[in-house]
Amino acid sequence: MKSKMFWRRRLWNRIVPALVWLAALLSVGIASGILLLVLVRGVPQISWSLLTSVPSVIQKIDGILPYILNTLYIIFLALLIVLPLGVGAAVYLNEYAANKRVIAVIEFTTETLAGIPSILYGLVGMLVFCNALGLQSSLLSGALTLTIMTLPTIIRTTQEALKTVPQSYREGAIGLGARKWHIVRTIVLPCSVDGIVTGCILAIGRIVGESAALLFTAGCGKVLLKNILTAYSRSGATLSVALYMYAFEEGNFPVAWAIAAVLLILVLCINLLAKLAQKKLKRKEG
Repeated sequence: MKSKMFWRRRLWNRIVPALVWLAALLSVGIASGILLLVLVRGVPQISWSLLTSVPSVIQKIDGILPYILNTLYIIFLALLIVLPLGVGAAVYLNEYAANKRVIAVIEFTTETLAGIPSILYGLVGMLVFCNALGLQSSLLSGALTLTIMTLPTIIRTTQEALKTVPQSYREGAIGLGARKWHIVRTIVLPCSVDGIVTGCILAIGRIVGESAALLFTAGCGKVLLKNILTAYSRSGATLSVALYMYAFEEGNFPVAWAIAAVLLILVLCINLLAKLAQKKLKRKEG
């Protein structure tokens, strides 16, 4: 009996690691295959004229410069709003809030909001920002909608990062006479930089890849506006929306593959910048 159980455990201990490795290799293989397919088909279609031109049906010019700028505008404004709100909410829930029931309700709500389909956010954004507040279809409406979409992600990732900071750090600082905000600012937040940057990267990925919500709120404008303040008040398509239009409405797949490659490279560059910022913040902490 003991020998049979021994062989079962031994067999199980060999099968489980093998399945884990298989799942990991399969995941990496699928992700690598998608990235390789996008780069192989998209990079050859990218040209300087495509990146620096404005699309024109009359002149038969395919350009994506307005879409690139609109994407950067929305990323900048959405992160500018959502990071202080999300990090501040997480700090309050983890460091200041005392009612555990309220904290549990808020955490459950944020987890629920994170799983809501983006098209519902787009519908609410259209009704609230475009119609009720009179912002119309504009980059500002799109950025505010994406702020609401990404806020739960920032809150949850930051909150989990704050929970990893040892309680002994706080108790030691209190023993030395430090005040609550000083502890949060000089000890808790610097120790949570990794989680905050991770949440930022996840938020950027969702912002860049979003199209359904932006079709309702930001629109499909193709006009190049050099003034950033004017651009926020006008309709504008991002790269993901342009990808949808070129692929499914116009059937122009070469440009669609090029936009997909540009999106991929843009996300990679932004993530690298976030990692560099994370390293600099850690050096200052040290």
